[in-house]
Amino acid sequence: MLKALIRRLRREGKRRGVKVWLDIADRLSRPRRHRAEVNLSKLERYGKEGETLVVPGKVLAAGRLTRPVRVAAFKFSIPAKRKILEKGGEALTFAELLERNPEGKGLRIVE
Repeated sequence: MLKALIRRLRREGKRRGVKVWLDIADRLSRPRRHRAEVNLSKLERYGKEGETLVVPGKVLAAGRLTRPVRVAAFKFSIPAKRKILEKGGEALTFAELLERNPEGKGLRIVE
């Protein structure tokens, strides 16, 4: 599944000339121990209104959210996804993000 996602991100990045998809594909192709693990507190701190936060790894549940955030990640812990949805945010997969935003506008990579 991960290899197919990386291939798709690279293909879309090259086809559309969008460097953010190539960057995310490179970050996902790292060994598992080098992939990002981001807590909700970091998403709360760095997320701005109207942008989508991209985590090339896993979102963990430590911390609190005080506002809705839109997050795209490879994986979500169950409590993290629950907290995001409870605050009215969105927890997206990369496939959903590619369909909604093929040009990669308004994204912020969080590691």
